[in-house]
Amino acid sequence: MALTFNGSNNTIAGVAVGGLPDGIVDEDMLAATAVSPLKRKGAGTVLQVVEATGNTATYSTSQTYIETVITGSITPLKSDSVILVDVAAPIWPAADEYCHIQLRSSGGNTNNDIGTWGDNYTKTSDESFNIWLPFRHTSHSTTSAITYKVFVRKEGADGNNWYFPNNNTGNSTISWTIRMTEVLA
Repeated sequence: MALTFNGSNNTIAGVAVGGLPDGIVDEDMLAATAVSPLKRKGAGTVLQVVEATGNTATYSTSQTYIETVITGSITPLKSDSVILVDVAAPIWPAADEYCHIQLRSSGGNTNNDIGTWGDNYTKTSDESFNIWLPFRHTSHSTTSAITYKVFVRKEGADGNNWYFPNNNTGNSTISWTIRMTEVLA
């Protein structure tokens, strides 16, 4: 197809894909959505963000890890990307006990233990606080769906239940959030 120049609307027709030499078109010349996230360059480029929220609670006296209600899924666009997982929730540890929080994954990968946060502690049973836990999943090696789940346990036999997430309001307020952000490695 021959090149056609239209001076009234300043367009060129008939340019084949890859038909311009490197360096002719720069970022400022492209429309905002002209390049998909997969074709953008550079480590840390955000490919997608998926978030799940809820207003449910989990409580137990368990000294072994049990699954909480906090869960979220993402389907990676690239197998060599990094998934940043952020968990925000209110916590009410058992009095005089440490509470340990672990992120696990299942689905299209084999890394079941992404990371563990420990030493969440209260001296009395009337202390609760909000917590933000960042995790970094660097070895998922898949483009199949990954489900992330939060597990919690208390360290010893002292104290009563631990609550994670804690929701004393009993209404529709959001008590927890899990956000999964896929970025280029």
